[in-house]
Order: sequence, then structure tokens, then C-alpha cells
Amino acid sequence: MISPSDTSAPRADVVLPCLDEAAALPGVLASVPRGWRAIVVDNGSTDGSAELARSLGATVVPEPRRGFGAACQAGLLACEADFVCFCDCDGSLDPGLLPGFVRRVADGETDLLLGRRRPEGRGAWPLHARAGNAALARMLRRRTGLRLHDLGPMRAARRSDLMALDLTDRRSGYPLQMVVRAADAGLRVTETDVPYLARTGRSKVTGTWLGTWHAVRDMRAVLGEPPVRAGASL
Repeated sequence: MISPSDTSAPRADVVLPCLDEAAALPGVLASVPRGWRAIVVDNGSTDGSAELARSLGATVVPEPRRGFGAACQAGLLACEADFVCFCDCDGSLDPGLLPGFVRRVADGETDLLLGRRRPEGRGAWPLHARAGNAALARMLRRRTGLRLHDLGPMRAARRSDLMALDLTDRRSGYPLQMVVRAADAGLRVTETDVPYLARTGRSKVTGTWLGTWHAVRDMRAVLGEPPVRAGASL
């Protein structure tokens, strides 16, 4: 498991998709490594998340099109650093761990590093969400050969590699499409353990069986796409 002690990692931009996360934002932004740019992508919040994030020093990017993928892609397009990280904005994951992610990418150990969520505390990862994730990991293995256990939202890669993947999904399939297209492009995709805490507030995607089903449906569609040979740098 990566520790938050790596202060020598190159600077990165951190994309934080946000929909009504005002309760979690102060803690999340306080954990973003010093000198890094936090890009909060407001996906139509009505609780003042955008204004709060801006007051706390984050760069706020509005994305009115609803969808996790739409928010992530808007954040990616706003990034300027050589390295890009993604992290949920709900307090379940610690952005302070991201320098360790970037260090591994910068050192050539991997090209796309995912955080394998390890739940800590009651309610950190509902059973239906785990079941859906496990099913997708098995389907991903059949499609790409990657032996991953989780398709977690915490991840890091070079901006140039991500841009070359030409990601098109704008819903829940975005994280999976990133992994699938990275594998098709010959990028090395690996995972590392990260602690996963109970989120602040209710999940908009996997908080219910129905939400989980919709996410799995979106991701199954991604797995059914023909291979795309992206021009990512290797």
C-alpha cells in the first residue's frame, strides 16, 4: 500500500468530479498535495459546491452535461501538468496518497496506476457495489487479459497518454473505457492497495442496487466495443 510520505513526486493536476459534495470538499481539498492543482469539475451541484471549492483555492470547471465521464473528461481537458490524477470528491479516498502514484508512473514502473480499494470501517463499500465491481473485473480480464481486482476511481497517468486514448464515454463507463483502451494501446496498467472509507453523503451511482445496475450496464457496453488502437506514447 502506498504511503503519503513521497514528497519528491513531480507535480500533477488532480481531477475531482463533483456533484453536491459540499460536506466533503474541505477535507478533500485540504489533502491535495501542496503545489498541486485541484480541478473540481462541478457537474450541476445545487449545494454551493462550486462556490465553496473556489473559495478554498481550487480551480472550478463547470460541466452541465450530467455524467461521471462527462465530468472526468472536462477535468482532463482542463489539465496542464504532465501527470494527471483522478480521485472521488466524497471523502472516501485520500488525495494525499497520489504523489506515490505519480512517482511510480514517472519512474517508469507503470503507465496507468489504479487504486485497489480496501474498505475500512462499516459502510465503506456496500455489498451490491462490491459484487458489481467483481463481475466487471472478471469481464475485463476476459476482454483484455488484465488481472485487476478493482476499477477504482483513484488513478494516475501521463496526460499525453490519456489524451491519446480518445475517450468517448460520458457516463459510468468512463473509468472502464480508460483501462480497456489503455490495454489496447499497449500501456501497462497496474493497481495498488488504498484505504477506502465510508463516503460523505449518498452515492449518486452505486448507492443503490438500481444505480449499480445502471453502472454495470454502461460498463458492459464499453466491454462490447471493438478494440481501438489509440496512439498513446509507450
